[in-house]
Amino acid sequence: MNAIASGTVLITGPTGGLGKATTLAIANRPAEQRPDLLLVGRPGTALTEVAEAARAAGATVQEIGCDLARLADVRDAARQVKDLLAAGAVRPLRAIVANAGVSVADTHNASADGYELTFAVNHLAHAQLIGDLLDSLVAPARVVLLGSNTYHQNIFRRILRVAPAVWRDPIELAQRTAADVPATLESAGIAYSNSKLAILYYAHELQRRAPAGINVAVFEPGFMPGTGLSRGHGPGLQKIGRVIERIPGVSSPRRSGPALASVPTGWPALRNRQSAFPLPAVVPRMGSSLPRAPSKCSPNRPLRKSILSPACQSASDRDPRSALFFS
Repeated sequence: MNAIASGTVLITGPTGGLGKATTLAIANRPAEQRPDLLLVGRPGTALTEVAEAARAAGATVQEIGCDLARLADVRDAARQVKDLLAAGAVRPLRAIVANAGVSVADTHNASADGYELTFAVNHLAHAQLIGDLLDSLVAPARVVLLGSNTYHQNIFRRILRVAPAVWRDPIELAQRTAADVPATLESAGIAYSNSKLAILYYAHELQRRAPAGINVAVFEPGFMPGTGLSRGHGPGLQKIGRVIERIPGVSSPRRSGPALASVPTGWPALRNRQSAFPLPAVVPRMGSSLPRAPSKCSPNRPLRKSILSPACQSASDRDPRSALFFS
């Protein structure tokens, strides 16, 4: 039996879209290849329903209600995970799939902690959760982060007017748009692409600092316009996305979910040539090909207080941001 499949996989954002498809793909595996599941998502009917569906398929499931826009909630979720592990309610924690994400239309919006909402949910919440649980992972283990190639603009993305990342000091990226500056569709796209580039830099730094036996991967699910990721942009854009999703070669939760489920456990769907997207980019422990980050955040310079750096200790008695910094 695969070592990770014999443990527990934690998935954030399991209530819809890619996260739900991934959860159910794991739950429907044969018993000998099926890990236990910890589902971390916004409390409510959707979380209960996906947990019940996974249990009906035969999986051992524990759901943990958590608003990822509140770092206090994220820290509490990590404590609940540790309690469940200590109580033997689930098998050893072998993988974290940081799937949850948002694309916020109005970059004036802030998280409960005052950070720009896209950056807060897509990156900061997961950095907090992973940092708090890093010492709970049992090797061999894997951390899977959700990336996106939107940070780099090619001809296709230019035609679709997908905004690339505009990189700045991460402290600045975490700030919402000033009240006297208008929020535009372009600024929303830049915020999303910045958050995904931050995840890529973070993944390399996390791998450098992770204990032996814990590997980090960044998974690109492909162009997937029909999910709830764009719900903040209104039902019209979501409807258009669902139409585009029908085009051959465009990804969907149905296609990408089984592949994402394969990343932490090595299930054969990962190697299926019929997949509509490339293999995930596994971050090497040494000698990476990380894109060069400008200014203070270059991986070739010492990291001091970078939001890109993972937490390696609890931060319950410190400033909310400090769990995401190395000092």
